[in-house]
Amino acid sequence: MSLVRLSSGWAVTSASGTVALGHPLGDLLAMPLSDARSVVSSVSGSGVEGVPLPPVDEQEVWAAGVTYERSREGRREESGAAALYTQVYDAERPELFFKSVPSRVVTDGQPVGIRADSGWDVPEPELGLVVNSSGEIFGYVVGNDMSSRSIEGENPLYLPQAKVYTRSCALSDRIVPVWEAGEGPFAMSVRISREASTLWESAGSTSSLHRTLPDLVDWLFRGLEFPRGVVLLTGTGLVPDRDVTLAAGDVIDIEIEGVGRLSNPVVVVGR
Repeated sequence: MSLVRLSSGWAVTSASGTVALGHPLGDLLAMPLSDARSVVSSVSGSGVEGVPLPPVDEQEVWAAGVTYERSREGRREESGAAALYTQVYDAERPELFFKSVPSRVVTDGQPVGIRADSGWDVPEPELGLVVNSSGEIFGYVVGNDMSSRSIEGENPLYLPQAKVYTRSCALSDRIVPVWEAGEGPFAMSVRISREASTLWESAGSTSSLHRTLPDLVDWLFRGLEFPRGVVLLTGTGLVPDRDVTLAAGDVIDIEIEGVGRLSNPVVVVGR
């Protein structure tokens, strides 16, 4: 079972078909998890169709960084301020940053962007948490936190420009509820294809996450309220080597076992 946002509205899809949910996602995320589960489990009616849209309507997307050891090493490689990343990796408080408003999120099959003014660009495959207004994890999505390593590497204060730009945030087109997927850990993989050949690929698991998922959510909610819910990307442990950078026409494929897949072609954005 999963939730999908179609051009015709939100729906619940399962082996028996796709049925209208009758509520926007924000309504579900304003409820306690137990109530939302009851609503989702009780939907019925005739089948619906529509074009899949990004699985957010009112929800911001936030992200965590340096949550895996490989991410810490990758950020140190790109930066002239390597000690900062060791400090935040070991600190009690995680790195959290704003990633996207709902209208800028793209989904499966839609292009993701690399900045025209960046020379080193990579995908960041991440488990995304769909979190309700009370801080309970409602479900999961596959996420891609597109990043300019050259811009952030030049100066860590440039992180907003390296992370937040047109087509920099991609989420899979369905939300898998936590009661369907469980609590993990989840195996994940990523592949970058260029002209039908594999440029780079890697695999790992959320078992290597340096922090717990509830801990990341707790820190996000310490200073913010999300009455209609929020999506939190949890960082990546799959970091390309220094000689790998994306180019227009590449295709990024990400899969998280039990959660879903996300495939996006790459385009250049900006000037």
